[in-house]
Amino acid sequence: MRAPRIFVDQQLSPGSQMALDESAFRYISQVLRLRVGQTLILFDGSGCDYEAELTACKRASCTVKIIREISREQPPQLDLHLGIGISRGERMDFAIQKSVELGINTITPLFTQRSMVQLKSDRRDKRLAHWLGVIRSACEQSGRSLLPQLNPPASLSDWLAAHPGGLMLYHKASETLATRPAPEDELNLLIGPEGGLSETERLQAVACGFTGVRLGPRVLRTETAPIAALAAIQVLWGDFR
Repeated sequence: MRAPRIFVDQQLSPGSQMALDESAFRYISQVLRLRVGQTLILFDGSGCDYEAELTACKRASCTVKIIREISREQPPQLDLHLGIGISRGERMDFAIQKSVELGINTITPLFTQRSMVQLKSDRRDKRLAHWLGVIRSACEQSGRSLLPQLNPPASLSDWLAAHPGGLMLYHKASETLATRPAPEDELNLLIGPEGGLSETERLQAVACGFTGVRLGPRVLRTETAPIAALAAIQVLWGDFR
């Protein structure tokens, strides 16, 4: 039986014994129902997987012993940063989940003119925590040991100012990914929300060094666009080669 692989929000090191955080404890005891002595794989997002043994599991806590480091994730060939307009509910979750599976390194949710979700401070914190959970689960499933960075939501203007240059998906663009030169070691990718970016926002992005590219003749949903774009980018320039 394959050992379960679990993210823990704690620093791990071989030889240490530790009580797991609440999230990992609930998953181990209530979902997996592991027993003392069973083996599991733990990672803390820093790039390594560790073999561990469950040494105690009580009503309120679980304790594990970290046995050894078993693997280390190599740095990506292409550092990919996704700026994506905030969309509603499961669409945003899906876009984030699949972007993590496809090798994204940094994600910034963006407030744009056509964003239908407005996040005030209390709701923003809850959404960030939820999206971080989506990222962690995607890493558990896909075998990633390096946790992608999730930035707080930002305005499109602020994000463009901090990330000059990159590719912007636009279904009417004249260029495609195949016509673009290979990036050196990093790439910023801009994708709009439902309804896309406005003309003003597209012009603003172009003024900040972004180039519009299309993905074939069809208009893609905001949750489909990052999957198609990242898969193509990884084939052309990244770790799908």
